Amino acid sequence: MLKKQLGLMGVFSIAAGAMISSGLFILPGLAFAKAGPSVVISYFLAGLLMIPSMLSNAELATAMPKSGGSYFFVERSLGPVMGTFAGFANWLAIALKATFAMVGIGALATFFFPNGGDLTIKLVAAGTCLLFLLVNILSVKGTGGLQIGLVVGLIAILVAFVVKALPFVQPQQYSPFAPFGVKSIFVVAGMVFVSFGGLTKVIDVSEEVRDGSKNIPLGMFLAFFVVNILYVLVVFAAVGVLSPEVLSGSLAPIALAGKAVAGVAGEVLIGIGAFLAFATTANAGLLSASRTPMAMSRDGLVPQFLSKSSRRFHTPHFSLLLTAGFMLFVIFALSIEDLVKTASTIMIVMFILMNASVVIMRHSGIQTYRPTFKAPFTPWMQIGTIIIYLFLIFEMGYVPLALTGVFAIVAMVWYLFYVQKRIDRESAIVYLVKTIVSRHIQRSGLEEELKQIALQRDEVITDRFDELVKNCDILDVPGKISATDLFHTASQALSKKLNIDADKLYKLFIQREKESTTVIKPGLAIPHIVVDGRNVFEVLLVRCKDGAVFSELHEPVKTAFILIGSSDERNYHLRALMSVAHIVSEPEFEKRWFAARNIEQLRDIVLLSGRQRE
Repeated sequence: MLKKQLGLMGVFSIAAGAMISSGLFILPGLAFAKAGPSVVISYFLAGLLMIPSMLSNAELATAMPKSGGSYFFVERSLGPVMGTFAGFANWLAIALKATFAMVGIGALATFFFPNGGDLTIKLVAAGTCLLFLLVNILSVKGTGGLQIGLVVGLIAILVAFVVKALPFVQPQQYSPFAPFGVKSIFVVAGMVFVSFGGLTKVIDVSEEVRDGSKNIPLGMFLAFFVVNILYVLVVFAAVGVLSPEVLSGSLAPIALAGKAVAGVAGEVLIGIGAFLAFATTANAGLLSASRTPMAMSRDGLVPQFLSKSSRRFHTPHFSLLLTAGFMLFVIFALSIEDLVKTASTIMIVMFILMNASVVIMRHSGIQTYRPTFKAPFTPWMQIGTIIIYLFLIFEMGYVPLALTGVFAIVAMVWYLFYVQKRIDRESAIVYLVKTIVSRHIQRSGLEEELKQIALQRDEVITDRFDELVKNCDILDVPGKISATDLFHTASQALSKKLNIDADKLYKLFIQREKESTTVIKPGLAIPHIVVDGRNVFEVLLVRCKDGAVFSELHEPVKTAFILIGSSDERNYHLRALMSVAHIVSEPEFEKRWFAARNIEQLRDIVLLSGRQRE
């Protein structure tokens, strides 16, 4: 298991750093050529389009904080076929984006070596790749610290630019506001949407985040709002200080704007900002991309050695070396313009799969799927988002679509010849289909896996009550019954566990109920008796959907926690009562309890409660 070394600032910096790159320092000039001053609105709309995926990713990451999160979520929800595609696609998209940022750093080096040419760009890009590889291998904490420093410096430069540029803004520069029509605003929004794609890449390192239930969604939300505001303000300022002739089609629009408001010093400052932006994207990309092969290796989808971590540094060194090696190959051997567009298309496909994953997981009926953050308006928000993203994909052009199709075929071939014979794992969508076909299904391995993930996430150290629940009998009573019939059934079950005569137990239950009812509140009872012996304590869980009639004065009991203990266990009896009280008082206890499809799901509900352990 990887060490949890990333805090809130680390999450924020990875998410923010992965967003601020060519989308801000190169793309605004090209986007202005297609939309005019309304490009400011296009950037704002693109940010809005990112919100549903951000919310869906936050839910999945808090439910399943695992390395290679994007792959892991899709594989567990949609199955190994889609998981194989998602794993390779996620790795390729992030690695290509990071490589593009490294090439951007190489391009910046030409300011200092103007006669170096293409070889200089490639050598500097390769050197940058090796540097970030070294940092990532040595320490995730060091990687996070470097990322924080780079992002803080970048944001400071962008804020300084906005403050300096706003007084120079000329209102006439925004007229006409939409010279190419309103449609161009939406077309360009799709074009610049990829600028926000890095936001969700932090989920690929969610296993390494401290207090991920809080820090992952909070860090993502903070990064989104800060970067979205910066995008809009920086583009607004650039449009306001540069003439349309200068801005339109420029590959260095923000640098030109910096020069316009602060001379050479402004241009240099923006150049430093561009370097920091490319560096943050490259560093975050290498960190995130390397976790996908590691996660796939754990599941048997790629060779096992890729899942190994360094004993000294606790980092996935083989996966890092593979990812960096691919990046170096791209730097020296390929023209990446079409590949970057393809990576953007694949990224949107991944967002579609992630939104679909939330819908499947939420409606699968798997009780151990326990996100600490829930995306609102599910499933309608995700369905609408998927439709919008499909339109964006078709705006990318034929070449990216064709390359994405070829990539999907390669992933399918890999699945058929390598993956299929190695794994037999049930996904949430298969579980969902089974529940539709039959109400009585066996426990899924996915349920147990999600339970263990939730326990690890919450750092639960099991106590005596947990151990009792793990081994106790559970009665799921069909139909309406009387309290006496319930006590008969319970006594029979407990007699085998305690080696005590069933009739004796039954009489004790009846006597205890006559003394005072054990109905605690409407629908809930906690029958408890004292038996002979020492160190005796047992629990029996009961669900009766139609109710057990304890008295005409009380509503039928649908949930019962039956406690049996010897007299020397009186103190623990009180602690067990407190545990039960905490369990049944949780907000969604009743909803989950009555939605459970089998006995093991009932057991999971109790074991995954958020009660305080001893």
